[in-house]
Amino acid sequence: MGYLIKRIQQSFIATILGFLLLSLLLSSCETKAPPNINNACSIFQRNPSWYFASKKTRERWGVPISVQMALIKYESHFRATAKPPRRELFGMIPWKRQTTAYGYAQAIDSTWNQYRKESGNLGANRDIYKDATDFVGWYGYKAHKSAGVKRTDAYSLYLAYHEGISGYKRKSYQNKAWLIKTAQKVQFAANQYRNQILSCEKNITRPSIWNLWQG
Repeated sequence: MGYLIKRIQQSFIATILGFLLLSLLLSSCETKAPPNINNACSIFQRNPSWYFASKKTRERWGVPISVQMALIKYESHFRATAKPPRRELFGMIPWKRQTTAYGYAQAIDSTWNQYRKESGNLGANRDIYKDATDFVGWYGYKAHKSAGVKRTDAYSLYLAYHEGISGYKRKSYQNKAWLIKTAQKVQFAANQYRNQILSCEKNITRPSIWNLWQG
C-alpha cells in the first residue's frame, strides 16, 4: 500500500513539473509575431488565448477588441519583445534607446509601473499578451475618464496613447502631421479588425493544450 501511494505521489509531482515546463514553453512561443497581422481571424485562429484575453479586457475596461488590436499593431506589430530603435552617437555608433518602451503595447517603465499598481496586476509583464491588452484597456479607460476620449474611438485614443493624456488635452498632436496620419491608420485598422471579428468571433473556441503548443 505504501509503495502504491509513493508511486501516485511521484506521478502527481511529474505531472505538475510537466505542466510548469509546458507553461514556460508556451510563454516563449508568444514572442514571435503572427504571420498575418492584418487579419484578426487569422491571428486568433493561431492564438485563441489572445482572443479570450482581449475579451476579458473589453469586459473589464470597455475598450473594444478591435481597438486593442489596432493600437498593438501600430505599437509593436504584435512582437512581444519589441523595443524602440537606438540613438546614434556621432551619427554612426549605436547608443541608448529613445525610450524605455517595451513589449506588445510599447509601454514605458513609469506608465507600466503605474498600471500595475492601479490595476492590481502586480506581476504583469510587458511581453505577455494578456497583460499588454489589459494595459491598453486600462489606459483607454483612464483617457475616457480624464479626457473624455470615447473608448471606441481608436483615432483619438491613439493620440492620447502617444502624447500622454495631459498632452492630448493640450492638443500637442496638432502640429504633428505624421502622428495624425498614423492615428488615421490605427482607426482604419480598428474598423477592419471589427468587421473581421464579427465574421469569426462565434467560431473561436478556448484553446486546448495542443492548440496552445502549436500557437
